[in-house]
Amino acid sequence: MKQEKYIVASSKEWHKAAFETLKQEEPGDWYWVSTSDQLADLVDQAAPHYIFFLHWNWLVPRDIWERFECVCFHMTDVPYGRGGSPLQNLIKAGHRETKLSALRMVDEMDAGPVYTKRPLSLAGRAEDIYQRAGKLSVDIIRWMIATQPAPVAQQGDVVTFKRRTPAQSELPREAGLDELYDHIRMLDAPTYPHAFIERDGYRYEFTQAERGDGELRAQVVIRPIRSEETAGS
Repeated sequence: MKQEKYIVASSKEWHKAAFETLKQEEPGDWYWVSTSDQLADLVDQAAPHYIFFLHWNWLVPRDIWERFECVCFHMTDVPYGRGGSPLQNLIKAGHRETKLSALRMVDEMDAGPVYTKRPLSLAGRAEDIYQRAGKLSVDIIRWMIATQPAPVAQQGDVVTFKRRTPAQSELPREAGLDELYDHIRMLDAPTYPHAFIERDGYRYEFTQAERGDGELRAQVVIRPIRSEETAGS
């Protein structure tokens, strides 16, 4: 009996462990790609049933998503929150819970029909939330390969998020402790520009925020500002 083939695509190394679990525990042939070149080289050879995009930094060519069932995971209750930096934009808007939406990839970003939505807490550091979303994505992948669901068109008013820039990681100058806490934690993940302030030629980067009674504690790293990381860049 012919085995189904699946590709898991992510530019984030923290998803690799989840992929290895899927490969060991679920039927089929499983492949991992972490760059657009790897995807282009593999897709025709593998001819996968699904390509699951857990986190991806590149535009997927039309030639791929038209020929194969490409599933992306987006951290909002679409059509609310289509677009960039969903975690940060959700927390800035005051949300404490969201939905992880599994979508079929189409031409318009985050506009494809929905396979399923699952509740997702926005508590903790960004890294904690991304890890939580990764585990939830694996649950959805297991469900999808078992049930082969048909996606359903999105309904409701479209709200689009704008991708944040590194300069927006600067701590707001006028903010309460709760807002500062959220600002630090929403950027606290590997490869993301951490919350910072700049003073007298030095950059102070903040992580590991903890909210206490009338205070906010965080770790800080201080180093000279490099020319490419000025707040106005």
